[in-house]
Amino acid sequence: MTKRIALLGHPVAHSISPAFQQAALDACAIDARYEAWDTSPEDLRIAVERLRSGDLMGANVTVPHKVEAMRLVDRPDALAERVGALNTIVHRNGLLEATNTDVTGILRALESAEVEVRGAEVLLIGAGGAARAVVVAMRHAGAARVVIANRTPGRAAALASLGGEDLDLRYAPLDIADATFRGAANRARIIVQSTSLGMRHGPDERANPVPAELMHPGQVAFDLVYVPEETPFLRAAAEAGARPVGGLAMLVHQGAEAFRLWTGAPPPIDVMFEAAREALAARSAGAGSTGAVGGPEDG
Repeated sequence: MTKRIALLGHPVAHSISPAFQQAALDACAIDARYEAWDTSPEDLRIAVERLRSGDLMGANVTVPHKVEAMRLVDRPDALAERVGALNTIVHRNGLLEATNTDVTGILRALESAEVEVRGAEVLLIGAGGAARAVVVAMRHAGAARVVIANRTPGRAAALASLGGEDLDLRYAPLDIADATFRGAANRARIIVQSTSLGMRHGPDERANPVPAELMHPGQVAFDLVYVPEETPFLRAAAEAGARPVGGLAMLVHQGAEAFRLWTGAPPPIDVMFEAAREALAARSAGAGSTGAVGGPEDG
């Protein structure tokens, strides 16, 4: 019997996860289909219950369902609980287990770019679901301090529970004229951009929250947006002499970890990267699409 894996989100037509996950399944000769299920918030409970069917191996979960789905699974693990959101569900013997592979994706993307996190001060732009995974990843990797910059202070303060004795968590307004923000940008060894700013077909695809004047050589600029490959934030980083790191590696590595959990097989990373790049190239060729693509929440 052909097995299935679902992607739950709304909308999901823009996602490239089906392209690289199906390529991985085919490369490993696993008889399974990866399907995108466009799932409205009202239909989420029904969709999650469908995952209990014997032919379903599990699912990826993307916006806007990562938090709400936590209440619908049987066993969210400690990592999902810590982040406060899931992105991967595994069906085992009728039970739905869940985790958050975004954390692994962030860590492996930085590791593959040879970025040393331990002891670093990090400036994090944004305070949404992706930002929560970044904070947990930075704590896990031994960062010394994370300064969260967000336009709405209350949303940044809501991440306070993710800190602890081993991570100094602070806040700054997302305002390039603010002295606290400017100081955090200057001190940071790593600047992580976790919002949809600069995303192709996003709400503000020309926006850059950290201008080149606030970055300098020796820094790493990590953008979770992966389309376009060179975002305004990454262009500014290169202009300042900082090292740009794009978001595609994070997307593929989080997907690879999910693949391992569903199948028990080592993920074919090279195959997944190749299929992801081909899917992005195809999307770029059909640039008339109006659907947002390439954001930090894409699963």
